[in-house]
Amino acid sequence: MRIASFALIGILYLPALAAEFITIGTGGVTGTYYPTGGAICNLVNQYTKTTQLRCSVEATNGSVYNINSIKNNELDFGLVQSDVVYQAANGIGTFKNKKVKKLRSVMAIYPELLTLVTRRDANINSLADLKGKRINIGNLGSGQESSTNLLFRESNIDKATLKFASSLKASEMPDALRDNKIDGYFYMVGHPTENIIDASNSVDIKLVSITGSNIYKLLQKYPYYTRSSIPAGMYKGNPEETKTYGAKAVLVTNSDVSGKAVYTLVKAILDNFETFKQLHPAYSHITKKSLLDGLSAPQHKGAKKYFKEKGLL
Repeated sequence: MRIASFALIGILYLPALAAEFITIGTGGVTGTYYPTGGAICNLVNQYTKTTQLRCSVEATNGSVYNINSIKNNELDFGLVQSDVVYQAANGIGTFKNKKVKKLRSVMAIYPELLTLVTRRDANINSLADLKGKRINIGNLGSGQESSTNLLFRESNIDKATLKFASSLKASEMPDALRDNKIDGYFYMVGHPTENIIDASNSVDIKLVSITGSNIYKLLQKYPYYTRSSIPAGMYKGNPEETKTYGAKAVLVTNSDVSGKAVYTLVKAILDNFETFKQLHPAYSHITKKSLLDGLSAPQHKGAKKYFKEKGLL
């Protein structure tokens, strides 16, 4: 640990007279956002005595909720899908005519993939098989709701053809699948995730590949998405690779949040990067350089300062 080096932050930024408190908005407790927020706060709080910065984490409804809360100064930071960040920064999609001008990126942490989890006995083998099925689209204010609606729109899938479209929270989806209340659910998430592990431990699940000509066109139209796959054997009963696409999980903030707070948070992660990478399997392949890939909004000045000092920008 480089506690001594953190004393330099007091020189780089005028020291606060009292401790500064920051909160990171995440998602449901069984997803990947919540433990990611916790991992970041744990690193930040190791240096509280010298930085006077204390971090806490909050479970939320997800990406759209986090951006709106940051806009309204109810959260200082939030974890958000890069596609949702892009929409908010440009006033399109879910944020049509509601551009969030003060939205700032901090870093893009790990890839997250749009995942279709189904009961194997529902016999869903492709998007075409969703007709007449009970599918959870995503809770209001979540990234998966936004991403799933876009997928349906670009794939010419009318939600009216489903038996019903539900809006359960991420933490509720595995139990609903197990109890046969839904046939499947969409989830934009980093892998592996406890959510799908829980589902696979209680019911025979099938991960359905999201492919086809419409998906190819979607990826061409929305370049912030990239083609990817869930490795074979990652989840019980799914020995084959699952093809899909995804975005990045981006830590965002407001331009009004202090440069000291953002710099200190970034420094805590990057100065302990190998420790951070061991805190969740979703981080296993990230690099310091990859943290700059997929930023869909301008980067905060405090984050830029650290990355420039380390020669990464």
